[in-house]
Amino acid sequence: MARRIKKQSSKAGLAPGTLVYVGDPRATTSTAERITYDPDRYESRRLTIAECGLRGATDGKIEWTNVEGIHEVSLLERLGQTYGLHLLTMEDIVNSDQRLKIEDYTSYLFLVVKMLRIDPRSMEILPEQVSIVLGRDYVLSFQEGAAGDVFDTVRERLKNPQSKVRANGADHLCYALLDAVVDNYYIILETVGERIEELDEELLAVPTPGTLSAIHKLKRELIYLRKSVWPMREVLAILQRGDSPLVSQGTQLYLRDVYDHTVQVIDTLETYRDMLSAMTEIYMSSMSNRLNEIMKVLTIITTVFIPLSFIAGVYGMNFTHMPEIQWPWGYAFAWSLMLAVAAGMLVYFRRKKWL
Repeated sequence: MARRIKKQSSKAGLAPGTLVYVGDPRATTSTAERITYDPDRYESRRLTIAECGLRGATDGKIEWTNVEGIHEVSLLERLGQTYGLHLLTMEDIVNSDQRLKIEDYTSYLFLVVKMLRIDPRSMEILPEQVSIVLGRDYVLSFQEGAAGDVFDTVRERLKNPQSKVRANGADHLCYALLDAVVDNYYIILETVGERIEELDEELLAVPTPGTLSAIHKLKRELIYLRKSVWPMREVLAILQRGDSPLVSQGTQLYLRDVYDHTVQVIDTLETYRDMLSAMTEIYMSSMSNRLNEIMKVLTIITTVFIPLSFIAGVYGMNFTHMPEIQWPWGYAFAWSLMLAVAAGMLVYFRRKKWL
């Protein structure tokens, strides 16, 4: 969980709008890509820091500038000056621990969402903040890191002249980006669901302390996943029901579909949480039953040996005048008596269904 705790102390006492990156230090450099398109033309190219401060006439075209890595403040400042972003917007972009939200700055909409992926080795959910700025003819997206994103499907659709993204405005591109983020939640849930099934089978077979540890770890991951997804519903609800002129009625219908998908993801999350809680109770009950079985076996063994110990103690007192000691069949008699008592007790336990 330490990977999710972002230090905010570096911002203490600073004026609002001061750009201070809050997050993990990045060894890679920030990169920017700009895609310019309309129904007839498509162009994609990488941008340098100097080029981020330039923006020519769009001539009816839509611009999408995607920045990977928000730790280089100089690049963000150039983009902010070029597109007229408010200082508070820029501050929220570099604050990688920002809560999901949507803000209307009249000339543009500012959204903060969480893009999630799973580490294949540790099976941990890795969060990444994505900030989206929607203008009249442009979209800016800022990703926390440079480890890849979920927007490849959007890029492929932009290359297709027949796609709806090419035929619509910047608001439809913003919808496509949000839809890609939400669709990726399904991949996360599918992986988590498979892990839950594995733990359920392990729980019914031979549960171990490692099983309980894995259940608790998965519960923590789901709690963080819920924290990242739940506010997304509020963001989409405000976006689709808002009266911003930047979002057309046609795009609002598509946003309603993304909203429904988000609600479905949240319902699935709640189901998984209930399943893991039930699995924890099953594990504790299973451990308690196993302990009871062990105590039952030990109790039966102890009960059987109590009369045998009594018989052995009686004939081990070494008194001079004991008739059985002088009897040639005394040893065999003692063994026969102990075996008969043990067998009789086992038969009695069996009839009582204690065995």
